[in-house]
Amino acid sequence: MKKLFLFSLAIGLSTVLFAQNPRQDFKNNRNMAADGYLAYPGPKGQLTPAPEGYTPYYISHYGRHGSRWFINPKDYDEPVSILNEADKAGKLTATGKDVLRKMKLLADAARDRYGELTPLGAEQHKGIALRMIRNFPEVFAGATDIDARSTVVIRCILSMENALQQLLTVNPQLRITHDASYHDMYYMNLADKKLESMKATEATKKAFWAFEAKYVNPDRVMNELFNDKAYWKKNVKARVLFDKLIKNAGNVQSTELRHQLSLWPLFNDTEIYNTWKINNAWWYITYGGSPLSGGVQPFTQRNLLRNIILTADSCLRLAHPGATLRYGHDTMVMPLTCLLDLDGLGKTIHNLDDIDREKWCDYDIFPMACNIQFVFYRKSGADPSDTSDILLKVLRNENEATLPIATDMAPYYHWNDVRAYYLKKLDRYDPETATLRP
Repeated sequence: MKKLFLFSLAIGLSTVLFAQNPRQDFKNNRNMAADGYLAYPGPKGQLTPAPEGYTPYYISHYGRHGSRWFINPKDYDEPVSILNEADKAGKLTATGKDVLRKMKLLADAARDRYGELTPLGAEQHKGIALRMIRNFPEVFAGATDIDARSTVVIRCILSMENALQQLLTVNPQLRITHDASYHDMYYMNLADKKLESMKATEATKKAFWAFEAKYVNPDRVMNELFNDKAYWKKNVKARVLFDKLIKNAGNVQSTELRHQLSLWPLFNDTEIYNTWKINNAWWYITYGGSPLSGGVQPFTQRNLLRNIILTADSCLRLAHPGATLRYGHDTMVMPLTCLLDLDGLGKTIHNLDDIDREKWCDYDIFPMACNIQFVFYRKSGADPSDTSDILLKVLRNENEATLPIATDMAPYYHWNDVRAYYLKKLDRYDPETATLRP
């Protein structure tokens, strides 16, 4: 009973400390409305000291690549083309001309770098690695082994290499192995056709489109850009231009041009909030616990979670296991967060309008360079072969997270309880039917 009470108390405190208020967040910092394009904000507070007698000795990690350029050239070129044509026809306002100038700068800077890591993205991973080795020096002490894996995408590989370089700068004795191979993609970036098909049913699409229609209105922005309403009504796909411009507004923060320009002044608070609300709902349907997509989308990460558990099984028996580091994508970190139900984010929300009211906010879950760290502790001087008294703390974006498991020492959990809970959850899932067994 005491364990359950303490667990409930920990959940409550977490909710108070990290509750999200999107409207206010965006007023304080419009960059937060960029969804997964939010540049990594870093940890929010201090870490709780380890229980007396316990020492960190192994870390298992999965992280997203750092800030990047857009993958699709059209995200840059299409707005430039539309605004260029209007400029030639004399149909741009002074605001429209200024936006065209800014978009040309962005398009030129991004050319032939589509999808690549930006300098800020590299710095994010250096910072995360530096804090990791400083927060848990015992894990990285001496000539210990670090095993790092990346997906085969260059921005993930470079994120991994920047992190490893930082670790070596602090401790040149580290023995590092690093790899990026299709051999590991079954758990590093699983493609599940069954679950994918459940995201795109007619019922799901209709529900999302109906929700979206309530919040889309690009007219005011079009009138800011163009001096002739009849012109843009006839010649411009207003929604396409609006979406690409606000998307660029969000990603300027990940580029070096953030020091020179901003596209946020084009949009008002309502437009920013409404666009984010649409995108947030899309992410929840696509990768969260939404009943519209079957309520099981987080199980795309079943292979990753099992790999984390089984790798820990072998590493935890070593005297000095070091760390296992994995580098991939937002489409892994977000559903893994939900599968683990960290901080209650695996919740089921039936009404799309309630998603942000339920404090499920994408920018808090998967900013650029988002990461989950599993930090393992054992008693000082314990026999390495004895894994009966191992503790675990989970960091979500370097902040202490709650798990849906009873504990008498939050934010620390007994590893055997955690292991049993998640293996049982994984074993309940039937990949053939994409349903949970009783």
